[in-house]
Amino acid sequence: MPLIPNEADPVGNSRSRRPGTSRAPRVLVVEDEQDIAALVKHTLERGGEARVELVASGDVAIRVAIEDPPDLVILDLNLPVLSGGEVCRILRARAETATVPIIMLTARTSEADRVAGLDMGADDYVTKPFSLRELSARVRAVLRRQAPLQAPAVYQGKHLRADFDAVVIEVEGQPIRLTRREFELLRFLVDNRNRVLSRDRLLERVWGYERFIETRSVDVHVGRLRAKLGVAGQQIETVVGLGYRFVE
Repeated sequence: MPLIPNEADPVGNSRSRRPGTSRAPRVLVVEDEQDIAALVKHTLERGGEARVELVASGDVAIRVAIEDPPDLVILDLNLPVLSGGEVCRILRARAETATVPIIMLTARTSEADRVAGLDMGADDYVTKPFSLRELSARVRAVLRRQAPLQAPAVYQGKHLRADFDAVVIEVEGQPIRLTRREFELLRFLVDNRNRVLSRDRLLERVWGYERFIETRSVDVHVGRLRAKLGVAGQQIETVVGLGYRFVE
């Protein structure tokens, strides 16, 4: 297995392996029956194919999905506060979540219910009781269909060129050497360009779940990254009170 450089290891040549290429897709499961939610989470995470986040109400599902769009939503229809149908309509209407795939998982089994669910914008419809193996297969199938929609591996701007697959970063045609963390930070900012990213979200997605890391670390790494990028560093804007944004 190729070694991934540690925090102090520089990256900046085509022989390095891009960090994060094997990161499992994030699945948001919206289900108010705790036993079912736990079973789905265990099944999807058992083989390391997904990272599952559980929420139990429609309003929380919308907030979580909009703040940090998942790769897939598994959505029950009978939910407290807001129904699954309303959640689906809202997610489809928002730019941040319009293309996020949705699998409805519900006890409503009639043909009319299935047709209505698909017309709302669901990508698939699974009825209860259900097979965990079949649900896993449907999740894999939906995620495979979404793969071509992922962000391009190469970013080309006025000053900055970043080939994230080859791990090559250039500013004004000159190669730039970044640490692993700086590289991952740049990639996440570029992949979410023109969107404001909070320090907490950057900590979660770049540092993982190392909650002992303080948000001040984000500021320090952004400052170092800006300095190394020179003129291209101006594309990383500070949004006072909110976080950071990479602008075109």
